[in-house]
Amino acid sequence: MPTIATSTEVDRQALLEFLRVRHRAILITTRADGSPQSSPVSCGVDGQGRIVVSTYPERAKAANVRRDERVSVCVLSEDWNGPYVHVDGRGEVLELPEAMEPLVDYYRGIAGEHPDWDEYRAAMRRQGKCLIRVEPLRWGPIATGGFPARLA
Repeated sequence: MPTIATSTEVDRQALLEFLRVRHRAILITTRADGSPQSSPVSCGVDGQGRIVVSTYPERAKAANVRRDERVSVCVLSEDWNGPYVHVDGRGEVLELPEAMEPLVDYYRGIAGEHPDWDEYRAAMRRQGKCLIRVEPLRWGPIATGGFPARLA
């Protein structure tokens, strides 16, 4: 029996529940020439329901978000055939020192407690990390791939 594709509309709360347990995504930003830039990233969800991505200030994705706040994120499941969702939103880049505690929250959301938070904070300062935050404004249904229902 073929696997049938699904498409489930969700409200914001259900979207955030779906996102919180998934950390693989493709972040899509806009280059200066208007073309899309896609970046595979690890992501989390902060306490305000924003999708968060740790990166470096000089990366293309950070430069693109600074120039154009329109961002899309396709959040994937660990399983290639698992459910996914496309989210459009407004992005911002948070730099150090303001990014420090949000970076701690990002880590907690993805990996749990760090064995030494002072060491983690020192590493973030040393690496000069920044955080991209994406406020979800619009999202598609949570979907799975497969055959159209007519082929069941």
